[in-house]
Amino acid sequence: MGTVGRKASDGGVGSPLLNAVMHIGFFTLLIASAIRLLIRHELDDRTVAALELALVVGLLYAVGLLLWRRAHRAVLYGWLTGVLVCWIALVWIAPSFGFAAIPLLFLALRLLPAPAAMVVAAVLAVATTAGWVALTDVDDPTVFVVPVTLAAMVVGTVTVIKRESEQRRRIIADLLRTRDALAESHRRTGVLEERERLAREIHDTVAQGLSSTGMLLRAADLSWESDPDRSRALIRQATEGVEHNLAEARAFVQGEGPASLEHATLREALADLCRSLSEETGIEAGLTCDGDLDGLPDTVNAALLRIAQGVLANVREHSGASRVAVSLAGIGDRVTLDVRDDGVGFDPSTSRSTSGRGYGLPAVRARVEELGGSLSVESAPGAGTGVSVSLPVEEGE
Repeated sequence: MGTVGRKASDGGVGSPLLNAVMHIGFFTLLIASAIRLLIRHELDDRTVAALELALVVGLLYAVGLLLWRRAHRAVLYGWLTGVLVCWIALVWIAPSFGFAAIPLLFLALRLLPAPAAMVVAAVLAVATTAGWVALTDVDDPTVFVVPVTLAAMVVGTVTVIKRESEQRRRIIADLLRTRDALAESHRRTGVLEERERLAREIHDTVAQGLSSTGMLLRAADLSWESDPDRSRALIRQATEGVEHNLAEARAFVQGEGPASLEHATLREALADLCRSLSEETGIEAGLTCDGDLDGLPDTVNAALLRIAQGVLANVREHSGASRVAVSLAGIGDRVTLDVRDDGVGFDPSTSRSTSGRGYGLPAVRARVEELGGSLSVESAPGAGTGVSVSLPVEEGE
């Protein structure tokens, strides 16, 4: 740091209030000692010399206060040395000025390193003791005990304050670093969670829509010459799918619910999903609904539709099924979604059994866990696959 003033403030004993108290105390003691000198002594040459030296000490101290925030360390060290030398000479001439030792000791403790401050404390104690010896009876033990005791108490108190202040400074710095690290960690976590959300939405909407569009266009190309009417119907169907997926993409980018639920119920959206799967792949897809399904929270409706999209995408791409049954039921305070196909199945114990390809069932599991639900997957090679999801229907769960 460029100046000692800042370093002293960082030490914990340089608050503006304490600064003001010490400075005012010094000048008050200096003036009080001068008044005492005038009251108790005649205005002879020694008294005049003491008053003049007291004026020099006061002016020198005031100059240091003006330089305190701007001067370099070496300049302040020289200034303090000058103040101490002049003060010792003043005490030698007029011992009553020794009372100003206490604010000078605080000043030294603020400005100097600990070893140098100890030396100054000893010098101040000796000078004060010498002044008291000149003013009182030498046989009085307090003449020797009081200055040393006061110096030791002040040095000990300021040292402890500095140490505790430095500890607090380090703790605060550690807390700030920890806060910044946590903020960065939360930011990274938020970014990863948003990426995961977008990946799930893309998998369940855009990716499946593009796959479906590709299948329809390939089928249209194959029948372009042999059955133009069918090809045109397939192209129209592909165009509608592109428009629908564009609406879905806009919805999830903006953080909105599925576009399919804007003007349709969950039953209708699931029925459209099953009908599209049948038309595009030839897989026979049926939907059954049971129980009270009205008034479900929007988050639950959206999650169930996305889960159905994700599971049926796995059926489309990996199952080799000819039939799939989708059932939705409201049971008490929960709603269940079951999707069962007659495809090739898989071994649930393998590492990829719950993931399929891409996001697949992990994305389904993530959605279910976000809403406090449960997911079970039943399958075996050659025995088809059943996916069952149960979600609470209470808001906030």
